[in-house]
Amino acid sequence: MTDNANTPKATDLGHINKPLFAITGGFIALFCLVALFDLTLLSSIVDATFAFSAKYFGLYWQVLLLGTFLMGLVLVVLPGGRAKMGGMTEAEFPLFQWGAMIMCTLLAGGGVFWAAGEPMAHFLSSPPLFGAEAASEAAVNPALAQSFMHWGFLAWAILGALTTVMLMHYHYEKGLPLAPRTLLYPVFGDRAIKGPIGLIADASCIIAVVAGTVGPIGFLGLQVSYGLNALFGIPDSFATQAVVIGLLVTLYTLSAISGLSKGIQILSRFNVILAAALLLFMLLAGPTGFIFSNFFSGLSSYIGNFFGMALYRGDAGMFGEPGWLGWWTVFFWGWFLGYGPLMAMFIARVSRGRSIRSIVIMLSIVAPIVTNFWFTIVGGTGIAYELAETGSVSTAFEGFNLPAALLAITQQLPMGFLVSLLFLILTVVFVATTGDSMTYVISVAMSNEDKPSNPIRIFWGVAMGLMALILISVGSGGVAKLQSFIVVTAVPVSLVLLPSLWDALRITLAKGREQD
Repeated sequence: MTDNANTPKATDLGHINKPLFAITGGFIALFCLVALFDLTLLSSIVDATFAFSAKYFGLYWQVLLLGTFLMGLVLVVLPGGRAKMGGMTEAEFPLFQWGAMIMCTLLAGGGVFWAAGEPMAHFLSSPPLFGAEAASEAAVNPALAQSFMHWGFLAWAILGALTTVMLMHYHYEKGLPLAPRTLLYPVFGDRAIKGPIGLIADASCIIAVVAGTVGPIGFLGLQVSYGLNALFGIPDSFATQAVVIGLLVTLYTLSAISGLSKGIQILSRFNVILAAALLLFMLLAGPTGFIFSNFFSGLSSYIGNFFGMALYRGDAGMFGEPGWLGWWTVFFWGWFLGYGPLMAMFIARVSRGRSIRSIVIMLSIVAPIVTNFWFTIVGGTGIAYELAETGSVSTAFEGFNLPAALLAITQQLPMGFLVSLLFLILTVVFVATTGDSMTYVISVAMSNEDKPSNPIRIFWGVAMGLMALILISVGSGGVAKLQSFIVVTAVPVSLVLLPSLWDALRITLAKGREQD
């Protein structure tokens, strides 16, 4: 089965859920208007709601992510885990293409700049759980272990280890919509599908994904503009940022229109090949021994302190001010939770013919380990250079300047100029792979069909780019507030994800009984 937009439905706008379109589009327009006319007011609202969300939902999110990962491991060992999902006995996409589409979608949010910046941040200021001496040999493993926690097993599991199983079961076997509301069907039944409960669930999840995707689009404009200035002397101005975002929007919108079997798959495959080539080069040309030894020792620290990091509360207790926790772990958990339902929709759509076991293993084990190795190569190289010469990376990184940290690392490598340029290209394509896949699934949720019309795909692709332009026009603070706002949207989204903890288990047990 391919995603061919040239079907009778491709130009039929009658399938659009108009109330859902009005709520999500209206909210996005309101957010941009407030940012344009009173950024201070927007900042105060976002900061207050961010603090409330982190304080009262942080512990729940920590337990939810840990529970999702552990329950996924249970599904792997159950007999029902062998069941093929999606109404197909053979996988729709080959293993490499399937894995590439999944890997690129999450890593795009920060897989390049965060891979350079987060390990360095934890190296320069050791996480409170470890309390190692800053910028010392003792701070290396804690820095990598904490980065592994934020981009590892728990982060990946919440993106579909359980919810993909639910959506594939209810959509392909029961005929329910491929939409976030379906995740509430075990609790509310038909009221979740046809009532206001489902409308609120869909709207919350779409707004969260728009916030989570527009943030990287806006930051990409800022970061690539900075990189072009550093490499070529091109003015780091709004005009440059607008051109970068315009090219990006064109790329991912055309990809989304062409469908899963064309543009989205081609971009993902290109991205994985380029990323692998750059990583291999860094591995060979950089501090190879340091990278390998600290990957395994960092992974050991991560696994050894796994539950301590996953449930770390510091001085926050149950409902105290989260402090470090809020600006690191809870922020990331909110970001990934916001992506959860729509990422599960995308994974469900590309995983037809895959078993429950293979889906969970890819998401909860393989993808996290690959991501952790990626962070070790990029971030670990930066730490090695910083240990060898104090200030070689940290000076550029001062003020949490993520693109400066990346360029400070890549320019110290052989052929540093070329490597830096290729990393900028890689980042653009990474964000494009998130833009096209999220444009696709937003359109699916908006139209309740697997092959949404081209006009709705174009609208959401262009709308997210325009939103990013509006927000960066008022300065980087506008995009930063949107990035913080995804933690607020994660509050309702995390409730949508809750039934997956028991319903994915019920479905897998039922599959096991069917096989018997």
